[in-house]
Amino acid sequence: MSDERRAAKGEGNLFDLTGKVAIVTGTSRGLGQYFGRALAKAGADLVITSRHLETLKPFKDEIEALGRKAFPVELDVCNYNSIQQLVDTVAHEFGTIDILVNNAGCNIRKPALEITWEDWNTVLDTNLRGSFFMAQAAARKMIPQKYGRIINIGSVTSVFGYAGITPYCASRGGVKQMTASLADEWGRHGITVNCLAPGWFKTQQNKVLYEDVEWVEYICDRIPLKRPGQPNDLDGIIVFLASDASQYLTGQTILVDGGISTGATRAASKK
Repeated sequence: MSDERRAAKGEGNLFDLTGKVAIVTGTSRGLGQYFGRALAKAGADLVITSRHLETLKPFKDEIEALGRKAFPVELDVCNYNSIQQLVDTVAHEFGTIDILVNNAGCNIRKPALEITWEDWNTVLDTNLRGSFFMAQAAARKMIPQKYGRIINIGSVTSVFGYAGITPYCASRGGVKQMTASLADEWGRHGITVNCLAPGWFKTQQNKVLYEDVEWVEYICDRIPLKRPGQPNDLDGIIVFLASDASQYLTGQTILVDGGISTGATRAASKK
């Protein structure tokens, strides 16, 4: 939405996404659905994606029950042609792309000495290369309209390293730096690019960790708010970054992590 379109719409509620079109990648499950749901509740129409189109039907029905459009499209972010076809289809269907949430991602958990060449490529191609070329394709549609919100999904591993997930940490660190570079390059076109970096949230990728009671106790002890994140903890920040309320914020990595990035370690009290 250009400055002229915003002016015609009036000041109103800066968080209102009515009339905007948002692509959210990786919406067959997990945080992608929570991001999409929050944007739809704020008024946006959604383009939802998965490698397997049939998995999107329940979420499509849910979004349409909210009174918003939900347009499912098959997408493989590791395939350049798939990305281009998605963006062209969306531009033809809606005439605009206002918001991109680069959520699709994967992880492979192995000790560093066991990571294979293929493991590395799978994670980096999905999380980093896929996010870049999705952003590039969306920006080509956003630049002529002089407006866009690109939200790259990172992680607390965008700024911290953890054993056993080296490719993942490398990819998320890359997303952080990519975000800053794209923000610098596209800011003059009215496009903001930011990185939303969740902390410890239970997802399909990491659910095995939450089966270990001792690990959950350990991680909660390191989080100042004393609990893992709940998906709805991300609702406010995703709407903020997608809306005109964040129009002067770009190039930033925002950690929503309950405070674990303070780096504090808790020791048992001794008296």
